[in-house]
Amino acid sequence: CQARLRSADGMSLAEFLYPALQAYDFLHLHQHHGCRIQLGGHDQMGNIMSGYELVTKMTGTDVFGITVPLITSTTGDKLGKTAGNAVWLNRDKTSPFELYQFFVRQQDNVVEKYLKLFTFLPLEEIAHIMEMHAKEPEKWGPQKQLAAEVTKLVHGREGLESAKRCTKALYYSSVEALEEMSDLELQELFRQAPSAELMLEPGMSVLDLCRIANAIPDGPSGYQKITDGGVSINGNRVTNPETVLILRQHILKNGVSLLRVGKKNYYVIKWLQL
Repeated sequence: CQARLRSADGMSLAEFLYPALQAYDFLHLHQHHGCRIQLGGHDQMGNIMSGYELVTKMTGTDVFGITVPLITSTTGDKLGKTAGNAVWLNRDKTSPFELYQFFVRQQDNVVEKYLKLFTFLPLEEIAHIMEMHAKEPEKWGPQKQLAAEVTKLVHGREGLESAKRCTKALYYSSVEALEEMSDLELQELFRQAPSAELMLEPGMSVLDLCRIANAIPDGPSGYQKITDGGVSINGNRVTNPETVLILRQHILKNGVSLLRVGKKNYYVIKWLQL
């Protein structure tokens, strides 16, 4: 506080009062609910100490504060609601696939610490995992183990299987994984992707599908987009715009087609009355 008050930017009243307000929160919880422990990230040390001092002076009771290491993004930024990059335990906010991918992308310099923080694996097993990683770093063994353990802990075994199906479908173009995906998994995996429900007309071609889904521009440029190899259906590239859509090839047994234009533009097509 002293450093901030002396700086050119100063300190807002809200920031200045925050430690006092959080300290009073601790006192209130202690007096009314018997709370004796406050837990927070290590950036909360000052606020927690304020609460500790207030409660012990006001009541004479021994209370405790615990701080834990901050979890940062892969770029080193703090995670949280304010930063807009929070990772949630609620499936509606962070899907099992997104949770799995967050942990599988962690860097080597933090993955051992995260295995110790977020899993119940024995320390000896973690040490063995890291030894194997030193020999075969290209396999990303610790990251995959971390992602699997955390996802299973939060979402159960079915959540972990869902995350693996989504990973295979998106990154390995697995038709089998796509066919096994539920509507919920498709919605979670392609949350930002446009979706459409269509009726399959006799003789409908790849070009027809792309135009109905508004996935390519009208005219010759859209046609050329396909011939140049910029379009794939269910992970398979299609270069002939006149190719007629075929069940079990372009349309999966779950009645879905995953259309991709370019590298990142996905369109989810649900076929009706097949």
